[in-house]
Amino acid sequence: QLQLVESGGGLVQPGGSLRLSCAASGFTLDSYGIGWFRQAPGKEREGVLCISPYANSVKGRFTIFRDNAKNTVYLQMNNLKAEDTAVYYCAAGRRCERPAGMDYWGKGTLVTVSS
Repeated sequence: QLQLVESGGGLVQPGGSLRLSCAASGFTLDSYGIGWFRQAPGKEREGVLCISPYANSVKGRFTIFRDNAKNTVYLQMNNLKAEDTAVYYCAAGRRCERPAGMDYWGKGTLVTVSS
């Protein structure tokens, strides 16, 4: 059974850091584009960062990187702000796409940034 499971969410103070994990079972992640998306209450799901198939890492405001030995993709988030509060989802697709174009989704992990 193909499955993605996110973990690592929680409550963090503004300026703090979290590392989210996206672990796969039933398929190998390195040949897929892996995207992190988020959805805040009352808002549409939006893309955070995406890593193309076989790429090792992508740096933006956050950093996404792979550990192929663990079949896991991570999202390192530093200097978090209150507006980063949302449910974070990882998704896998043949390439980085908008949400409708991704094939497999996890159930999400909640990130709350608050003092």
